[in-house]
Amino acid sequence: MSEAPIPDVRGRGGREAAHAAAARGMFDRIAPTYDLLNRVLSVGLDERWRARAVAALDGAPDGPVVDLCSGTLDLAARIDRALPGRRVIAVDFSEAMLEAGRPKAPRVELVVADATALPFEDGSVAAVACGFGMRNLGDPAAGLREVRRVLRAGGVFVTLELFRPTRPVTRAVHRAYSDLLVPLVGGYVSGDGGAYRYLARSMAGFFGRDEYESQLRTKGFVRVQGFDLTLGVASIVRAEVAR
Repeated sequence: MSEAPIPDVRGRGGREAAHAAAARGMFDRIAPTYDLLNRVLSVGLDERWRARAVAALDGAPDGPVVDLCSGTLDLAARIDRALPGRRVIAVDFSEAMLEAGRPKAPRVELVVADATALPFEDGSVAAVACGFGMRNLGDPAAGLREVRRVLRAGGVFVTLELFRPTRPVTRAVHRAYSDLLVPLVGGYVSGDGGAYRYLARSMAGFFGRDEYESQLRTKGFVRVQGFDLTLGVASIVRAEVAR
């Protein structure tokens, strides 16, 4: 039996569309080596970080769970195992990334879509998780508004991200990691140095964790709580929609 095609509901205009198209093309190119590089560049810590992110979904109401900017479904597969019986939907703007990850989570629904224009009704989703994707959005504020729109009362939003560090020691480690290690190793393994230079810049140009938490509050989220992982190299921020 042939696999069902992935629904493709992309579509934005202007500068955001140009940014999305460029980023999508980049992720399409690096999809074959993406998983390997995640393990290498994080020294395997990314798997531990994802487990913590899934645990943070605890307390979400019944209903569908969306893995936003799902990539190759590492986080979606963990969610599917942790929450058996739930409808889990993986959303990404790169079809190549979703296809590369399909074998990890055959039960998960795959949707190609822009995170700033989600194809879900208002208040139709119980939880949203996003691992290492918010910093790649052309308009992160629009992405947060969309997450808030689709979440139902009591819904939970968990972000796992490489926020711009604020601690002096973490800043030094982060700079060496993003400016030297990521482009060098990423370019060597993937053959696409430009893609990993972009990813390094995306880390440096994104919000700090405190700024991101403030953005969530301004978008209407409540009970916003964040905590650092591995000396602040990565962080998790959990937020809810008021009941």
